Amino acid sequence: MVSEFSIPQLYRTDRRGAVRWIFSHLIHQWFLMVVMFFGAFSNAALAAVLPIIIGRAFDAILAIPPQVQKLLPLVIIIVISQVIRGGLQWCRNFSAEVIAQRMERNIRNEIYISLLGKSMTFHSLQPVGDTMARATNDVREINMMFSPGINLVVGSASFLLIPLIAAPRYHPSLILVPLLFIIAYFLSLWQYVYELSPISDKVRDSFGQLNTSIAEAIDGIETVKGASQEGYETRRIEVDTRQFRDHSVRQGNVEARFLPLLLLSFAEAGGLLHAIILFQQGLIAVGDVVAYFGLIQLFGFPTFISLFAYSQVSMGLAGARRILELISRENNLDQNAGGQSEKIKGEIEFCHVTFTYEPGNNGSSPESQTESEPVIKDVSFRVKPGQTVAIVGQTGSGKTTLAKLVNRTYDVIQGQVLVDGIDVRAWNLEVLRNHISVIEQDIFLFSRSVADNIAFGRQDANMTEVEKAARSAQAHDFITEFKDGYQTTIGERGVTLSGGQRQRLALARAFLTDPSILILDDSTSSIDSATEDKIQQAIFTASKGRTTLIITHRLSQIRWADLILVMRRGELVAAGTHDTLMQTSKAYRRIFADDTQV
Repeated sequence: MVSEFSIPQLYRTDRRGAVRWIFSHLIHQWFLMVVMFFGAFSNAALAAVLPIIIGRAFDAILAIPPQVQKLLPLVIIIVISQVIRGGLQWCRNFSAEVIAQRMERNIRNEIYISLLGKSMTFHSLQPVGDTMARATNDVREINMMFSPGINLVVGSASFLLIPLIAAPRYHPSLILVPLLFIIAYFLSLWQYVYELSPISDKVRDSFGQLNTSIAEAIDGIETVKGASQEGYETRRIEVDTRQFRDHSVRQGNVEARFLPLLLLSFAEAGGLLHAIILFQQGLIAVGDVVAYFGLIQLFGFPTFISLFAYSQVSMGLAGARRILELISRENNLDQNAGGQSEKIKGEIEFCHVTFTYEPGNNGSSPESQTESEPVIKDVSFRVKPGQTVAIVGQTGSGKTTLAKLVNRTYDVIQGQVLVDGIDVRAWNLEVLRNHISVIEQDIFLFSRSVADNIAFGRQDANMTEVEKAARSAQAHDFITEFKDGYQTTIGERGVTLSGGQRQRLALARAFLTDPSILILDDSTSSIDSATEDKIQQAIFTASKGRTTLIITHRLSQIRWADLILVMRRGELVAAGTHDTLMQTSKAYRRIFADDTQV
């Protein structure tokens, strides 16, 4: 499968279907499966010892005179057999639980690696809440599908076979009721699973939708509260909750009509009647009647447990289908591991580049564009290594999209984006991005220490290097004011920091990686005026010796750029230095005349 990122898997999996995929994971646990099957069959066989021995005890007691001396050996046999049975049952349950936990671990690893390998195309379209539901709850359903699900299915299947094997020992005709019950049981079970499967899919899908709605409400809680829309969000969640409830009730309705429970009653009544008739004809003894009826009652375990076990298997398969659909979702960007991998000098060239956000192609636009309208229209320009380029234009003009084509966040539809004269698609993607550092307007920081956040792009950096980068970004002073300094753990997404502090940490992160190309997407918009001069100096220093693309509305940054690109509705309407554009570009002059955000 095409992947933007990949690391070696533990083993290859078959993704041609949910059952094949599950089996390709399960085959690597073959030894534990053997233990589970052996324990299940042995457990059922030893369970049959109990009614057989009790039947013999009845015959011994009813004999004339009663043969009481035979009872003690029978008791000893029962005790020994059931102790062994308990040990075998432990082996079955333990192996099933180990299989389930290993399956959950391996599937979590596979889905996590797959998600990391997806491009922004995928992540732009896929709701985070639904992804989390699949990566957590659906994976857990697969765990429970094996333990207790399949564990009980295997165990119950063994209990179905034992009466069929043991009953004829008393009289050949006594195989009739067990045989008829098993046939009717599997037919009704097939109907049950067939009816339950689509409902299970709807239960899992509605849970994913509910999780998406909750995640969105929590992620946007500041907006919800700021607009006083708690009531609306509550009603919206109620709709999703009601849908999940309705599908769950439908599932319960199907489970309530579980036909094998009725079939068990018929089997017990028919089997007892058959045995009594044979007894009256003198063909079997009283002990045989008791033993045979005890064997028939072994059907009780698979019948009652199937109501839960097969429902759990159905839910697990529904979860597997959802996970597999997520993993197998088409990805447009290839890692190109065998591509160009030399050090990047920093030359950038756009050759008649056109780009459109299309469904299933490059995701949803971060700027206000329709899906069919090109975001970038036949743009061409060239940046020499070490130059600083300012990209200006109104909101929605394509500035951010233009920058994201350089590091292949998205791929062009037409034309070429060249780095050092080589199409970006021909570069090894990891090498390309290691030489390009991007600082977004919306800074993302992890719930880790300050030092870990700065060193995120260079995990091998030491504290001296981290501190040097922080000083260059004018971040050292406020970091040392924290109680634990560089070891201070910041909140999720950096919510414990101000906007200016977050952006300075992001600058420090970029400085530490020492990129050949630096992209600043309006990254100083939240910095106060007192700090702006220091930050501007830091950016100016950092831009020396490397190609820098600055998307900004700060006139002070625009002025000292070597090249200024003026974007309007996806088109490059003007390019040149500040002085040149002031004389030749009406659109550029309007930027300064209006003194508005561009």
